[in-house]
Amino acid sequence: VQLQASGGGLVQAGGSLRLACSASGNIFRILTMTWHRQAPGKQRELVALITRDGTTKYSDSVKGRFTISGDTAKKMVSLQMNSLEPGDTAVYYCNMFIQHVVSQPKDYWGQGTLVTVSS
Repeated sequence: VQLQASGGGLVQAGGSLRLACSASGNIFRILTMTWHRQAPGKQRELVALITRDGTTKYSDSVKGRFTISGDTAKKMVSLQMNSLEPGDTAVYYCNMFIQHVVSQPKDYWGQGTLVTVSS
């Protein structure tokens, strides 16, 4: 299974970006899809999550500004980021918890995409 993320870049504070991530490979069922981020010198943190039934959760720092959406049939997840702040600068990683037919579910990660927000 491979996850491919795209959409990062440089944006001014107050601007918007949309990240996208698609999965390919041997996938029986996608259980959850998430976006994480890691800022320089900090630990990776969960930003947003969407479950198979469409339930979403957000970190307090992005609630009201970011929107996660996912399509398990298309094996895609996106993150719409509005009202970006310099504190949102980080490498963003997509993640999917994927169920296989003959093995236990497993976490898969995309390669990371850099988002830089200038003040």
